[in-house]
Amino acid sequence: MKTDLELRQDVDRELAWDPKLDASKVTVTAVNGVVTLAGQVKSYLEKSEAEGVAKRVLGVTGIANDIDVVLGRKVDDTDLTERILNALKWNASVPSDKIKPIVRDGWVTLDGTVKWKYQKDAAEHAVEYLHGVKGVTNSILIDNPVEPKDVSKRITESLIRNARIDAQQISVKARGHTAVLDGSVRSWPERDEAEMAAWAAPGVTSVENHLSVRP
Repeated sequence: MKTDLELRQDVDRELAWDPKLDASKVTVTAVNGVVTLAGQVKSYLEKSEAEGVAKRVLGVTGIANDIDVVLGRKVDDTDLTERILNALKWNASVPSDKIKPIVRDGWVTLDGTVKWKYQKDAAEHAVEYLHGVKGVTNSILIDNPVEPKDVSKRITESLIRNARIDAQQISVKARGHTAVLDGSVRSWPERDEAEMAAWAAPGVTSVENHLSVRP
């Protein structure tokens, strides 16, 4: 098991290794496996990237992302809203007619309803790349009218098929349209992978991910 100092150093090195962000103004602290990111970056994409980098470091059991997005120049909300609408429209995974963006001082709130989790995620990813975005609140709801059948069994089978997941440590329960994951995994990426497998089950409209990351 890594010490807090070793974990902080590993996250620092991984941040510096990533060419998609400037980590020179990002500070890292670690306490009992929980990593806190602070400092400043120039875009929401960099803030999101920093969190993703920290997640993939072995030994990280939790993340607090307190990084501030400081834009080089102010972007007009009206102009940003227009660009967001175009980005959603041109993304083939996004049912843009079902999503309404609301922009206030660079912070974007996405409202609407879609059938699948991947569509909700695609909408957020389409927005986070745009210059002028300081943050994203993804309030899109998932409403899949398909009646769920054998949800626990089908998700468990999917987890077993996935070479990147240790399915032996995961239990799956179904409660109506909700899938509940319990147990432990080896890393944050494995935790996210298990959750995405649960979201892919027909009829699932919410996932409760109680999986812990083993230190």
